[in-house]
Amino acid sequence: MQQDNTQPLTAPDTLSERDQRANVWRLTTAQALAGANTVVVYATAAIIGNTLAPAPVLATLPISIFVVGMAACILPAGAIARRHGRRAAFLAGTSAGVLTGLLAMFAVILGDFWLFCLATFFGGSYAAVVLSFRFAAADGVAPEKRARALSFVMAGGVAAGIIGPQLVTWTMDLWRPYPFAMTFLMQALVAVISALVLLGVRLPKPTAAEIAGGRPLAIILSQPRFIAAATCGAVTYMLMNFLMTAAPLAMHLHGHSQESSNLGVQWHVIAMYAPSFFTGRLITRFGAGRVAIVGLLLTGLSAAVGLGGVDVAHFWLALILLGLGWNFGFLGASALVLECHRPEEKTRVQSLNDFIVFGMMALGSFTSGGLLSAYGWNTVLWISFAPLAVAFAALALARKHHQSAAADELASLTTQQRQ
Repeated sequence: MQQDNTQPLTAPDTLSERDQRANVWRLTTAQALAGANTVVVYATAAIIGNTLAPAPVLATLPISIFVVGMAACILPAGAIARRHGRRAAFLAGTSAGVLTGLLAMFAVILGDFWLFCLATFFGGSYAAVVLSFRFAAADGVAPEKRARALSFVMAGGVAAGIIGPQLVTWTMDLWRPYPFAMTFLMQALVAVISALVLLGVRLPKPTAAEIAGGRPLAIILSQPRFIAAATCGAVTYMLMNFLMTAAPLAMHLHGHSQESSNLGVQWHVIAMYAPSFFTGRLITRFGAGRVAIVGLLLTGLSAAVGLGGVDVAHFWLALILLGLGWNFGFLGASALVLECHRPEEKTRVQSLNDFIVFGMMALGSFTSGGLLSAYGWNTVLWISFAPLAVAFAALALARKHHQSAAADELASLTTQQRQ
C-alpha cells in the first residue's frame, strides 16, 4: 500500500485527553440508548407486518424499508457532518428517531401498514447516523488509539441489547387494544434522552480541506484495501440483516413464543456488541484483516448451526454466533476503512463505505422475507454461504496486493542503497 493512500501518522486536530475520554463515554452512552431503536424494530417489525400487511409476503417489508432508510440517508448525513460537523448530523438523526417512535405508535393504533413502513424508514435514518458514532470516536484521537476508541463505542450496544428487548417485553401489552404501541412511544422517549447526551460531544470542526473533500473518489475506490474493507463490511452486515430479518418470523412460524424470540434477539445483540470491549485490542495486535476473517468464519458457523435444527436452542445459538461474527467482521472492516483515507477525506469516505454496506443490506433484507415465505428457513441459511466466499476472496486479493507492494518498496529501497 502506498503511503499517500493512507492517513498521516499525526493529525493537527488531536483533542485533549479529557475531551477524548468524554467523547467516548458520551458516544458509548448514546450508542446504548439509540441502539434500542434498531433492536425494537427488528424484534417487532416482522410480527407487526404479519398482522398489518395486505399480503403475507409483505410481512418483512417494514424491516427492508428500515434498511432502505439507512442506505438513503447515510450520504446526506455525511454531507451534513462534512459541512456543519458531526454533532449536527447526530441531532438530525435523533430527531428522526423520535419521529420513528411516534409514527409507529400511530400506525399500530390506526392499523396502517404503509404508515408503519414510513416509520421504519425514519428508523433506518436514525440507525445510519448512530452507526457513524464509531467513526466519530476516532476523530481527534491519535492513530494508534483509533481502533480501541471505535471498538469501545460499539460496546455500548451491549446495553442496547438489554434495553431494546426488555423494552419490548415490558411494554408490548401495556396498551391492551394496540400491541406494541406503548413500546414505540417509549422508544421515542429514549431517542430524546440520547439527543441530550449527544449535545455535550466535542469534536474537531470541519476544515476547509475536509469540506472540499480531498482526492477524487475514483482513486480512493480503486484501492484494494478499500475494496476489501467495503466488501467485508457489506457482506458481514448484509448477512446479519439477512438472517435477523427472517429469524423472529421463522421462530414464530415454527411455534416458538414471542418471549423466546425476544430473548433470542437480546442475546444476539449482546453478542454483537459485548466483544467490542476487547475487539480493538485484537485489531491492534493481530491486524484488522485477520479479525475480519474470524468474523466471516463465525458467520458461516452460525448458518451451519441454524441448519442443524429448528428448536429454540438452535435459533438462539445461531443468533449468538451471528452476533459474534458481525462484531469481528464489521469492526475489522471498519478499522480497515480508517487506513484508506486522509484526515480531510474521512467523512466522505466513511459515509460512502456505509452507503455500500447499507445498500447491500437492503438487497439482503428484501430477498430474505420472500425466500423465507417461499422456500423456508433452511434455504435462507444455505444462500448465506455465497456472499461469504466473495468476502474471503476480496480480503485475500487485498492481502496479496499489499504484500506485493511491500516487496516492490523493499526492492526499490535496496536498489537505492546499493547505488
